[in-house]
Amino acid sequence: MSLTPSNMLSLGTKAPEFKLPDTITQNYYTLKDLKGEKGTVVMFICNHCPYVKHVNDEIVRLANDYRVLGFGFVAISSNDAKAYPQDNPNQMFKIARQLNYPFPYLYDESQEIARAYEAACTPDFYVFDESLSLVYRGQLDDSRPKNGIPTSGRSVREALDALLNNRTVPAVQKPSMGCNIKWRTY
Repeated sequence: MSLTPSNMLSLGTKAPEFKLPDTITQNYYTLKDLKGEKGTVVMFICNHCPYVKHVNDEIVRLANDYRVLGFGFVAISSNDAKAYPQDNPNQMFKIARQLNYPFPYLYDESQEIARAYEAACTPDFYVFDESLSLVYRGQLDDSRPKNGIPTSGRSVREALDALLNNRTVPAVQKPSMGCNIKWRTY
């Protein structure tokens, strides 16, 4: 594992389109299929990263709290599943079912979508407004494994609350920290 921060994609960037398979349903989904009326949260996660494991329960709570308010959620794993078999689609399915993910868990085998989003680590969070313009990118909250701060989703929740209440999303945003995306080597 290599501790890696988010790249912090420029605010205002339009969400890159995708069409990826959902490891839960085996259906293909596009960004437009998953877009929420109020906004959309795109999360880059994986199965084996201790930073993702640390926040898994909170991302489930977050999605359950905000989906009913008009936000779309999607998780994407872009890790090289040949080098990291615990991140293969069959294992993704098992984790999604075990944790009751209330959102699709898509597999980006080509890693093109992670590159389009400039995703660098897991977990990495992106919040887009109703027009799919980036308003937040970075951490879920200040909690990290072993730092003693409980998970709350505060950073992402503040962005979603701002969108919900037609307020400006805070401009000061902290990068996420986690395992680097496991890029394929050729």
